Amino acid sequence: MNNLIISGLNLNIIWKNKTENFKQIESAFKETSADVIMLPEMFSTGFYMKPEEIADRNEETLEWMKKFSKEKNIAVCGSASICEGGKFLNRFYFVEPSGNYSSYDKKHLFSYSGEDKKYSAGNERIIVNYKGWRILLQVCYDLRFAVFSRNNGDYEGILYVANWPKSRIDAWKTLLKARAIENQAYVFGLNRIGIDGNNLEYPESSYCFSADGTEISTTNNNIVTANLDAVKLKEFRNNFPFLSDRDEFLLR
Repeated sequence: MNNLIISGLNLNIIWKNKTENFKQIESAFKETSADVIMLPEMFSTGFYMKPEEIADRNEETLEWMKKFSKEKNIAVCGSASICEGGKFLNRFYFVEPSGNYSSYDKKHLFSYSGEDKKYSAGNERIIVNYKGWRILLQVCYDLRFAVFSRNNGDYEGILYVANWPKSRIDAWKTLLKARAIENQAYVFGLNRIGIDGNNLEYPESSYCFSADGTEISTTNNNIVTANLDAVKLKEFRNNFPFLSDRDEFLLR
């Protein structure tokens, strides 16, 4: 298994404007050597609680992601508001250059903002396999629920995409680091930046932590990059086999 380079964009999402957000992303990634491009939660519209106004009905965001992934020959991931079967979902897509993709529907809906009243929750944990890496997909509020992301020896990394505001930003960074340490995995958390249509502020706060809790990401021109080192992860797990002592449980 080779190293995996992930680059996430600190995106100041333009409120409810898919076309302009796609243009911003394309401009930001004119040149990149990443294996995976990561985009924030609801990157094409912003975290908006009137999905009837903004949700994809014809896979607009997914189709753009497929096109962009193929053009760059890089996997592209991020979440979008979609309408499917009469339900609204906060769906995290992981799209490969081949056009193949995986998707995870956010399980823990943010009741504080009313997301649970507008969106339907997913019920399946999704782990993608890309370039030999097994990666768990998670969205924003999922970060607060450690049991759902528990490493059962089935992944090497977790990706969290988010719209996590300044007022609770300490919890965001602390929990990302905790998820990395307790699961002995790389954890990359990508947050949006700027001020949204609800006047909530989002500071630059995207990070990648290694299995021992060390921050390994660097930022340049709003692009946050981390090199996930397969050898170092294997050595760390072998030297400190804490996962073998984990508790057993059933997730309902």
